[in-house]
Amino acid sequence: MLRPRKLTVIFLLLAVVLTSGCGLAQRFGAKSGQPEAQVQVPEANARPLEKVEAQGGGETRKVVLYFADPTGQRLVAQEREIPKVEGIARATIQELIKGPGLESNLLPTIPAGTVLKDINIRPDGLARVDFSRELVENHSGGSIGENLTVYSIVNTLTQFPSVKKVEILVEGKKVKTLAGHVDVSDPITRNENIIAKQ
Repeated sequence: MLRPRKLTVIFLLLAVVLTSGCGLAQRFGAKSGQPEAQVQVPEANARPLEKVEAQGGGETRKVVLYFADPTGQRLVAQEREIPKVEGIARATIQELIKGPGLESNLLPTIPAGTVLKDINIRPDGLARVDFSRELVENHSGGSIGENLTVYSIVNTLTQFPSVKKVEILVEGKKVKTLAGHVDVSDPITRNENIIAKQ
């Protein structure tokens, strides 16, 4: 008969083994040399944001996050209920960094280890979002994968009426690209064409 302490250790080890496998999904996007996906113009996927009551009695809000489809070619909208906080854009990007739910079969778009350092939204509708260096250093590369990363961030933030354009920074500085293909040196607007038609 196993003691409770040994059972706890076994459960912890099992949890570590199971969660370490999630890094395999990080190999999202296409490798260099793969053909570009055919792009179809979908209808707008973003739904109106709602306020609902959480089970614990706290208020929550539904947000839309954009992750890669199982082929790593297009973005797919995934609704998630998160606690309602004053910095809803910050909380939403942190959820994007966490990645899709395991049951969704979707792939993450933000490289492993990436941390949101800062985000602020100016009155003119420009959201400046600053990530740690892992956004570039841990990126898998490829033009499609880079597109998915950029527009998962931009499309996720532009669901909010106060955000019209997004400027992506790395360690507080402008960068030309994340992986050599998509120019992110200027603010970027929403791209509906990259979202899979549902």
